[in-house]
Amino acid sequence: MNDIMMEINDLTKYYGDVKGVEDLSLKLRKGEIFGFIGPNGAGKSTTIRSVMNLINKTKGQVLINGKPFEKNDVETKRIIGYLPSEVHLYDDMTVKKIFDYHESFYSKTNSSTKKSVHDRREELAELLRIDESKRIEDLSLGNLKKVGIILALMHQPALLILDEPTSGLDPIMQNVFYDLLLEEKNKGTTIFYSTHILSEVSKICDRVGIIRKGKLIKVENVDSLSDKSLTFVTIRSAQVTDIVNELGVRIISEEKNYVRFANSIPDNELIKILSHYTIDKLLIEEATLEDIFFHYYTED
Repeated sequence: MNDIMMEINDLTKYYGDVKGVEDLSLKLRKGEIFGFIGPNGAGKSTTIRSVMNLINKTKGQVLINGKPFEKNDVETKRIIGYLPSEVHLYDDMTVKKIFDYHESFYSKTNSSTKKSVHDRREELAELLRIDESKRIEDLSLGNLKKVGIILALMHQPALLILDEPTSGLDPIMQNVFYDLLLEEKNKGTTIFYSTHILSEVSKICDRVGIIRKGKLIKVENVDSLSDKSLTFVTIRSAQVTDIVNELGVRIISEEKNYVRFANSIPDNELIKILSHYTIDKLLIEEATLEDIFFHYYTED
């Protein structure tokens, strides 16, 4: 049985001569939360907008449930929930009218095993504390983002594509949102979660893809990524230049008789090498997930 929900093959998008994303290939498994991480400008939103057919690809293909996803594929769109990084809606409409309009695109129940779209909408509005009588133009940024979340989730999609979903949410509501996504995952929903906030990845994601300058440079299980043997080593010695030359490491900071560097050499092997030198001080620190991300992101 095929467990792949979404497959991206050789996705490339150029804006004239400017690269947005290039030769990106990726597979999302059914029922996983996949973190797509990188700083602003790395190509995350370009990837998502290309996947959603909101902008034309330069080349590449997207498959949903093994089927090519084209711009006019209404049936596939019914099983996708999409939240853009910035939510733009009709300012003069109330939240209720926006929800009614969105609800009208879907059958009263998507399947015999799911709640009605209306019941799910009411459930989400209560959970996220949204007043449907408010006009869109009167909403704060956080409440506007919550409306976008409800629009993405109310029809109980099989695939959720979320672009910077927590921007604008206060910390309490962020935790409510994380719990909501974990519930969706437990139901079998596949979630493509784009963010530049690394702490979110460790909280909810199963796997992570790191994008840099429009290129996917790493895909890894979150637990495996955290278990990588990357450490940060600080050495004080009169022989730091010789030590660094032998190890061939990436220096983070350096002064006379002092050096700090990122290290992927196993500790026992590192100690064996250092035993040939006179060491005044040695400190070996485990890397955090954030450290590991920046190690991948800044290496040549």
